[in-house]
Amino acid sequence: MWDFSVGNALAMMVRTMPFIVLRMAVYFGIAVGYVLVTGTGAGIGYGVGGFGDEGFQANATLWGGAMGFGMFGIAMYWAREYILYIVKAGHIAVLVELIDGKPMPDGKSQVSHATAVVKQRFAEASVLFAIDQLVKGVIGAITGLVRGILTILPIPGARQISGILHAFLRVAVGFIDEVILAYAIRTGSTNAWGSAREALVLYGQNYKVMLKNAAWLAIIVYFMSFLVFLVMLAPAALVVYVMPGAWAAGGFVFALLFAWSVKAALLEPFAIACLMQVFFKTIENQQPDPEWDARLEQMSAKFRKLKARAMGASAGSGVRGNGDVRPA
Repeated sequence: MWDFSVGNALAMMVRTMPFIVLRMAVYFGIAVGYVLVTGTGAGIGYGVGGFGDEGFQANATLWGGAMGFGMFGIAMYWAREYILYIVKAGHIAVLVELIDGKPMPDGKSQVSHATAVVKQRFAEASVLFAIDQLVKGVIGAITGLVRGILTILPIPGARQISGILHAFLRVAVGFIDEVILAYAIRTGSTNAWGSAREALVLYGQNYKVMLKNAAWLAIIVYFMSFLVFLVMLAPAALVVYVMPGAWAAGGFVFALLFAWSVKAALLEPFAIACLMQVFFKTIENQQPDPEWDARLEQMSAKFRKLKARAMGASAGSGVRGNGDVRPA
């Protein structure tokens, strides 16, 4: 079925409990922030709507809540690279050391130690974020290749099947980009662009194994997320009930938010720990295949950009680039 150990992954989560707690604080804090700002916006809209009739007040409440939700969403959009830098990359750093059997240094917390490790590999949050965006683009190109292969096969309904498969693969590979970052941390190289390039080539030449395990994990994670969503419907409906005015969709939206926070705080690190086991075991004693390097360079503009950055860094420019990412 799959090639990872659920027990080992859970054990790594327990041993990195400081980061699990940090993730819970961050992601549940974001969910609560959405609720509070949305409620505040709805309250302001409700108050403004008091100057009109009942219909106007209901619309003002709805628009006030939607504006509050949107404003907080914009704030989270700008904060996403720092969350990746401090929370996700830091957790990956300590998971890498656990997989390699390295003890945590004495007298130093996991969070501060991991932050120092991440800063050694990625000088700035923008650099890590730029690498992550390029990696996601290359992974998307590989999954597109898989879909293309299925499309040309002489199978009835292959085109429809490939569309469903592509949508599922996009969910499944959402965990893989962080495994690529784990390789960049594990190598200890100061050229993070070059490490990411090597990891992508290694991923490409082992894509069947990685996609199989990512698919199983996607099923597990999103099934658990759906169960959490069902459980969260009741408290979310209570939150909507105490908000001013009526917002029928509010309970559904807030339940989705709470389910997302559980997924991001608990289920995603579990999936990443599982995939790290598979990736590092699969690539053991392997070298990047030049054919796959050439194939990725041909199919993905983002890989070409990553390769150019890697070559520039190895030539002495370092990793302190501006980290900009433009569409391919």
